[in-house]
Amino acid sequence: MCGLPIEARVNAGGTFLVKVFIATSVERESTVASLLSAVGLSGYSGRSVAVKANFNSGDPFPASTSLDTLRTLVTDLRGAGARDVMIGERSGMGKTRTVLEGLGVVRLGEEMSFGVKVLDELPADGWEKIDRHGTHWLNGFHIARMFIDAERVVQTCCLKTHRFGGHFTMSLKNSVGLVAARVPGHVYEYMAELHTSPYQRKMIAEINAHYRCDLVLIDGTSAFIGGGPEKGELAQPGIMLASTDRVAIDVAGVAVLRSSGATGQVSKGKVFEQEQIARAAELAVGVSSSGEVEIVPIDDAARLWAEKIAATIRAG
Repeated sequence: MCGLPIEARVNAGGTFLVKVFIATSVERESTVASLLSAVGLSGYSGRSVAVKANFNSGDPFPASTSLDTLRTLVTDLRGAGARDVMIGERSGMGKTRTVLEGLGVVRLGEEMSFGVKVLDELPADGWEKIDRHGTHWLNGFHIARMFIDAERVVQTCCLKTHRFGGHFTMSLKNSVGLVAARVPGHVYEYMAELHTSPYQRKMIAEINAHYRCDLVLIDGTSAFIGGGPEKGELAQPGIMLASTDRVAIDVAGVAVLRSSGATGQVSKGKVFEQEQIARAAELAVGVSSSGEVEIVPIDDAARLWAEKIAATIRAG
């Protein structure tokens, strides 16, 4: 799991504050670059980087990661000296290779010379078994080894509600796409278990306790505030977020969804009591309370959004 965020600082009470940076997005290239500069990429030089984007289906943004966002992210990681960049994906709605080819990800990888790994095609030894102990998974689960072995792991995800039981899908939920649906040579269907379990949201959080994540970038220029993950009611928050903490950035994302008019379970109760967030915080994946989160605008236009997010988190 993530270690102490590199941009954390200590408040007067001795609590670590984790920063979530927010920018208004007029043009993705400059916005992504500004956010990554704010977070800091000094620890990426000479490192191998595994990237988990959001290509769950063949539907366009905000269902899937924008190619402009992905292109800029890879460019900036390379600019920071990253040695190898590899994208790994398992789509839940559609055949992964078909999804990646249809959305232009494979072609972009060829153009930019970064790797694109279709996780469904991994052999059995390409997966790391995680034991069920301490989780709500009946038989444990398997994480793609490329995310275990990489020296740095980066996520870029979208801002969406989730009508199939997740309630919302951002950084924590995006991690489902690096877990095996079925391991070659085995018959057990892990995704069937996940999507029929009353503990689905807790199981999502538990995935995140078993791999590190160094950076998360959320593209909230557009969002689904109802429905999701592949289609839904559209809103235009016009913002992007970045942090080294998965829980903190999902907390901020939930606040953005609420401020944008989201309905359903994501709009109810205190933000930190959302099951994905509560379980992830319990497992020390990231922050555990509103007092540990600082929302930092990096442009003047983002200040109002930062104030709204902070107020929503504090109010619950």
